[in-house]
Amino acid sequence: MSPLCDCCGERINRLDQQISVMRKEIKNLRQMLDSATRGHRKHMISIQSAVSKIGLRDPEKDQTPAAPPPPQAALERGSIQTVPIGYVTSCFSVKNGTPRQPTICVPSRAELRIHQSVFNNPDHALVGLEQYSHVWIIFLFHKNGHLNYKAKVKPPRLNGQRVGLYSTRSPHRPNALGLTLARLDKIVGDTIHLSNIDMIAGTPVLDIKPYIPEYDNPLSRMSSDETTDSLNPPNYSDDQSALKEEQSDHNDDFSSFLSKDKSEANVSVTASSGSSSAQFLPHKALHDVLEEVKGYVTQRDLWQLSCAKEDQVSDSYKTQTPDGTVDQPCFGEEVCSAIAGWIREPPVSSLEVRFTPQAGRELADFLPAHLSGPSESHRPRFKFLRSPEEAVAAIRGVLSADPRSVYRRTRCRDRLFFFTLDTADITCWFGQGFAEVLRVRPVGQCIASM
Repeated sequence: MSPLCDCCGERINRLDQQISVMRKEIKNLRQMLDSATRGHRKHMISIQSAVSKIGLRDPEKDQTPAAPPPPQAALERGSIQTVPIGYVTSCFSVKNGTPRQPTICVPSRAELRIHQSVFNNPDHALVGLEQYSHVWIIFLFHKNGHLNYKAKVKPPRLNGQRVGLYSTRSPHRPNALGLTLARLDKIVGDTIHLSNIDMIAGTPVLDIKPYIPEYDNPLSRMSSDETTDSLNPPNYSDDQSALKEEQSDHNDDFSSFLSKDKSEANVSVTASSGSSSAQFLPHKALHDVLEEVKGYVTQRDLWQLSCAKEDQVSDSYKTQTPDGTVDQPCFGEEVCSAIAGWIREPPVSSLEVRFTPQAGRELADFLPAHLSGPSESHRPRFKFLRSPEEAVAAIRGVLSADPRSVYRRTRCRDRLFFFTLDTADITCWFGQGFAEVLRVRPVGQCIASM
């Protein structure tokens, strides 16, 4: 390609300057229009309030619709208008069988495309997000039916016991808002590729926020507090002082050994000047290794010292109740990351997942999402899952957590269960402590057979 001449370059620069001026003028016009609209609304509200005060009109008989309040006033009164920034394309197409938490089915994947109606350049809003490994997704439970909700609910993992709604992650809430932590795989243009998700296809997404452990993880906050406390170290007891002395003895031994190693290295260098570099390198490498060992021992002793300190502090703050039990400390790691006991030890145990030979053969017939071939076009193909082995892991994750409701688990006689994963319709049944996959058929084939 031939370089541009001076005349063409000047014309291009002039056009660029004109485009820049036009953009600034358009921006100024938009700001003027917005300010004029806000001023008009305020003026109309003041006129309506003045007319209603002097009694020139009856507000109940007046059929003229009132002007909508300005956005700021609506926010102050709690009137929130939400606009989805995009919709999820997920490997889960229906509610049945969709994991209740993202960690249940690790291979699950989804795509989120930012709508152009929100931003003129949606990909600009995602610049810098690729630096994070996980993101918070705020979405709507759009398949809640009639939006019924109660103050007490029965979580499936509690097997029928009632707890308060706000102590659970039930989707049936006064405001059907959902929150999930998804893994960010990659960003292509205006589309975000996610994994470890628990959202069905078509879920409206309201916002995306990066996951930052230093802000969101209580353990990271606690470690930062310990770092701050280390700037003002407390007075240690005699046992801890002895530990420090023992640490200094180790350091002295290593220092003397290192000094001996250095002297031997110097002697070997001065002994033969012609091959000084060849003899010095092994000693230098040995010296580096010893320095690393010294640092490791120092860190180990410091870790033991900090553990002893934490044990003493935790013991000093534990209180004994009248019945003889010991309360946990009122601060520290256990309190920062405290959760309900039934989350880690639910009354419902995990299920063993089995596959019939026919289901295994049908599942192995699916092609991965990234492979294609004209000779194998008749075979079913996954859209998100990358291998049959990954599909097996996903099915095991869904069924081992028992996706059935409490009613279906305890009262329903029909033990058959159907759910969709990616492009596969899965038929299974539940026994005592296990779930067995019976059939794995493509979605289109299942619909045709019905």
